[in-house]
Amino acid sequence: MSPDLVGLIGVIAILVLFLLRVQIGITMLVVGFVGYWYLVNWNAALSVVGMVPFASASNYGLSVLPLFILMGLFLAYGGLGRDIFQAVDAWFRHVRGGLAISTIGACAAFAAVSGSATATAATIGSIALPEMKRYGYADSMATATVAVAGTLGILIPPSTVLVIYGILTEQSIGQLLIAGIIPGFMLAGMMMLTIYFQVRIKPSMAPTQKQLPWKAKFVSLKKIWPILVIFLLVMGGMYTGFFTPTEAAAFGAFTSLIFAIVTRQFSRKVLTSSLDQTVRTTAMLFLILIGAMVFSRFLAVTRLPYDLTEMIAALEISRYAVMLIIIFSLVVLGCFIEGISIMVLTLPVLYPLILELGFDGIWFGILLVVLLNIGMITPPVGINVFVTAGIAKDVPLMTIFRGIVPLLITMIVFCIILLFFPQIATFLPNLMRG
Repeated sequence: MSPDLVGLIGVIAILVLFLLRVQIGITMLVVGFVGYWYLVNWNAALSVVGMVPFASASNYGLSVLPLFILMGLFLAYGGLGRDIFQAVDAWFRHVRGGLAISTIGACAAFAAVSGSATATAATIGSIALPEMKRYGYADSMATATVAVAGTLGILIPPSTVLVIYGILTEQSIGQLLIAGIIPGFMLAGMMMLTIYFQVRIKPSMAPTQKQLPWKAKFVSLKKIWPILVIFLLVMGGMYTGFFTPTEAAAFGAFTSLIFAIVTRQFSRKVLTSSLDQTVRTTAMLFLILIGAMVFSRFLAVTRLPYDLTEMIAALEISRYAVMLIIIFSLVVLGCFIEGISIMVLTLPVLYPLILELGFDGIWFGILLVVLLNIGMITPPVGINVFVTAGIAKDVPLMTIFRGIVPLLITMIVFCIILLFFPQIATFLPNLMRG
């Protein structure tokens, strides 16, 4: 068989094993090893499997992952999610649909210290959903808002997904994290406007509430000073070059620990739970990355990514037409496969093509994350929908999926805007490069 055909069979094998619910890291590791053995030889395959795990795990840039995860867990256990929601609600509650708008704002704020979409949806959802139910919000709007806004957790930095993208593509992790700031908060603003116009068209979906005095509004901000301070110091330190990404993550984790102690939310249980969850999550991500690296070595031997790139580049069609095909394909994949799995599976093939077409690698990282976010709310996988359904157990899944449609359209529109105005993602990184 030709190397290209072997590579294609390898991709199909991974998809089949994934659908059989084999862990994606193990799947890529096994397929990559067997494929490399077939195309080269047994000793070379053993050499790859021997070197790649150490080379991947010893990558200094990966130390960002456990530190950012730990930072978010310390703050979550410190009760920051509740404080964020109450503060944002104090400012928007008098607007029709204010609780839903506040939920989006709270998710955006919590995302700035979390880095996880599911954690953001679970933390803010457990606080916001009972409140929206108590005030008579339509179930479809309340649950859809939590599910969709939770996806901001992997777009607004610190984002574990952007860190993994940076490792896989050898892009600057610092620039990727900074690149997520404007798109993340811009998308959050578009979601808020969607809710605002939705309830203007159909007022029965959400009531209004009594406006709080200005003094109460400003008092509510006292409890969320840590998020502003930590975000500005961590991101500002990276932007100015004062911190490397790893130093910024370490500083964020340390200040989060201090916050938990100061707010008297710290205990042995909080410490052990945070460390245990950090180790488990990091180990899972490392296994995925090691598998992805072995599979990438296999694909490099097949030359499938390069031949595909040359074939598409030779076609006389607009690069934007090619990009639209890529976007459509990723959205379809997102309906069936979890986000990180899509990224590690497709990047070895797509990334060389993206660069060949003349697109910016940092920009594509942000676009890819938004597309993965869409996959997190579309059936049948829609992991954030299932997280939300786990909180609102009395709301049918189809009700949540129906409620998502307006916000899903908003995310698709944002992708189109990002496609034709890449400066939204590249403006801040370009200033860093300068």
